[in-house]
Amino acid sequence: MTPRLTVLTGPSAVGKGTVGAYIREHFPHVWFSVSATTRDPRPGEIDGVHYQFVSPAEFDHMVKSGQMLETAVVHGRNQYGTPREPVMQALDEGKFPLLEIDLAGARQVKERMPEARFIFLAPPSWDELVRRLVGRGTESEEEQARRLETAKVELAAEEEFDHTVVNHDVRTAAQELVTLMGLSVDNPEN
Repeated sequence: MTPRLTVLTGPSAVGKGTVGAYIREHFPHVWFSVSATTRDPRPGEIDGVHYQFVSPAEFDHMVKSGQMLETAVVHGRNQYGTPREPVMQALDEGKFPLLEIDLAGARQVKERMPEARFIFLAPPSWDELVRRLVGRGTESEEEQARRLETAKVELAAEEEFDHTVVNHDVRTAAQELVTLMGLSVDNPEN
């Protein structure tokens, strides 16, 4: 199968990062994009590995010159985005690129690369999504409430996607996603 860009999105706490981590570990042929950001590196983060750290002026230039597939402003301050060139290079090299991004970013990519494959990661149920979000213990009650309101909007967008993968458990969801990408789950190298 000819590689094509796959975009994965879903509501907060659905497990995008966890499914992505499983794929990184078990399916080395899947290529993950490194996002550009204007925020400062955190301790231990390496430029070009965790993020491509750029100045606000560099980021603006990348946007204006059409170098970004999608962008977002997070917490009203820092800019994040997916540079186009590495994705195109990965495709040219026969790699299978996967972007884990939010709904707004997925919509931007759909405008710029409609030929990409768009996959929605859904929770088994609303109650399970709430349980996962609250169970993380990483957000205040106010932040949890805000994320759950956002999740309702995100869940309503499911029909915009080519496929839905329900995240009952990480391994099964990751294998289903990899299969939709055209890769074998029995032989992760192809």
